[in-house]
Amino acid sequence: MTSMGIALVIYVALFFILGISMVKLVRGSGKRYIVCGKSLPLLFVATMLTAQAIDANSTIGNSSLTYASGFWIGFIIPLGLAACLLITGTFFAAPLNRMKLLTLPDFYFRRYGSLVELLTSGLMGLSFIILIGGNFAGAAWIVSVVFKTNYLSALILVAIVILLYTTAGGLFASAATDFVQIYPAIIGFLGGFLWLLISKGWGFFAQSIPPGFLSWKVLFSFQGGAWSIWGSFFALALGDVVALDFMERIFAARTPQVARRGCYIGAALTIISGISCSFLGLMGLKLFPQIADSRMVLPMLALSALPFLFGLLILAGVIGAGASTANGGILGVSTVLGRNILQKNILKLILRNKEGESNKIDFTDRKLLIISRLMALPVVGLAVVLAWVKPEPGILLVLAFDVVFAGCFVPLAGGIYWKKANTAGAVAAIVAGSLLRVILYIVIPEPLKGLDTLLPPVLSLLVFIPVSLATQKKYPPNHEAISRVPTDEEVISGVY
Repeated sequence: MTSMGIALVIYVALFFILGISMVKLVRGSGKRYIVCGKSLPLLFVATMLTAQAIDANSTIGNSSLTYASGFWIGFIIPLGLAACLLITGTFFAAPLNRMKLLTLPDFYFRRYGSLVELLTSGLMGLSFIILIGGNFAGAAWIVSVVFKTNYLSALILVAIVILLYTTAGGLFASAATDFVQIYPAIIGFLGGFLWLLISKGWGFFAQSIPPGFLSWKVLFSFQGGAWSIWGSFFALALGDVVALDFMERIFAARTPQVARRGCYIGAALTIISGISCSFLGLMGLKLFPQIADSRMVLPMLALSALPFLFGLLILAGVIGAGASTANGGILGVSTVLGRNILQKNILKLILRNKEGESNKIDFTDRKLLIISRLMALPVVGLAVVLAWVKPEPGILLVLAFDVVFAGCFVPLAGGIYWKKANTAGAVAAIVAGSLLRVILYIVIPEPLKGLDTLLPPVLSLLVFIPVSLATQKKYPPNHEAISRVPTDEEVISGVY
C-alpha cells in the first residue's frame, strides 16, 4: 500500500471511530438522534451546513463538468448550493426552527394534514436516495482509484462504514465527523488551487483553456444550452430549500438566529470551495489533456500534480465530504420513512378499529429511535444499487432536487408566508408540478433542456393559488400551525 493509501486509511478510521463514539450522546432518545435535542451552537450548525453543500457531487461533479464543458457548467453546482443557503437563511431558517420540527414533512403535516405529509415524504425520500447514491458513487470512486480495487467493492465498503456510524450516533455523529471531514477538504481544494496558481502562473494554464470555457455569455446563449444551466441553478437554489439534510441542521440549531447565521457562513465557505474545484478542473486541461474519464481530473491532480499534503487533503476531503452528505441523507430519509410514513400513517392505518377510529398508539422517544435506525438499512441498500447503476455524481445531484423543486417548494413557501394556503391547494400544487416534470422529462427536445426543470414549479404556483382560494370553506387554512410551539410530547408522538 502506498503512503497516500495508508494516510487515507488512517483518516477514514479516525472519522469512523469518532462517529461511532457519538452513540453515547444519543442516550436512547429519538429526538437526540434526529436533531441533537435542538441544542447545537453556531460553530456546529455552520460546519454541518457547509458539509452538506460541499459533497462528492459539488467537488468531483463540479471539476468533472468544468473540465469537460466549461467553467459555468461546473461552477453552477456550488453556486446554486450557496444561493440555497442564502435563501434558506433569509426566509426559512428562523420560522422553521421555531416550530420544533423533527423532519421537514412534519411541517406539511401540521400545515396541511396527513395526505400532504405522505406525498412530500415520498417525493423527498426518492430524491434523497438519489442524493445518497451520488455521494456513495463519488467517495467509492476515489477509494477505487487510490487502492486500485474494483468500484463495486469500494462502493460496498463505503456504504457499510457510513451506515454504521450514522446509525450509531445519528446527527451527533455528523456534528462530530464534519469537523474532520469538511475543513481538510476546504484547505485541500483552496490550497491546491493556490499552489498551482502561484507555482506555475495563470498564463501557463490559460493557453490550454478552449475558447468560451470561461465566458459568461454561455449563461445567455439559450440556443447553446443556457436553459439547462439555469435549470440546474434553480433546482439547487430553490429545490435544495426542500432538502432533508439541510433542514435537519436548521431544526437542530439552538435558536432561530443560530440557524440563520449558520446558513450564511455555510454559503460563504461553499463558494470558496466550489470556485477552487472549478479552477482545478480548468487547470487539469493543461496538466492532463487526454483524460478519457473527466471524473478522474481531481484524483489525478491530487496524485500526480500537487504536493503530498494537498493531494492527501483533496482525496480525504472528497471521501469525507461524500461521507458527510450521505450520512445526513441516510439520517433524513430513514427518519422520514420511519416517522412520517411508517409510524404516523401505515401503523395508524393498521391499528384502526372497526368503527373507523384510530386507537391510541404509544410512540415513545425510544421507539422513534429504533424505527429510524432500522429504516436506514433499506435506504442504504437502494442508494448502493443506484450508485452502481448510475455512478454520475453531478447529474445525480441536479436530478435529486428536480424532483422536490417541481412539487414541494411552492407549498412550503406558501405555507409559511400565505395565510390562505390550504390542503387542497397544496395537493394540487404537488401533483401538478410533479406530473409536469415527468411529462417534460419524456417529451422535451434537447435544445430546451432546462425548461423541464423551470416550468413545473411555475405551474405548481399557478395551480396552488386559485385552488386554495376556491376551497377556503371546505378546507380552512391552518396558519396557526406556524405560530404555535408544540410540547415535546406532541412532537415525539406525532399528533401535532
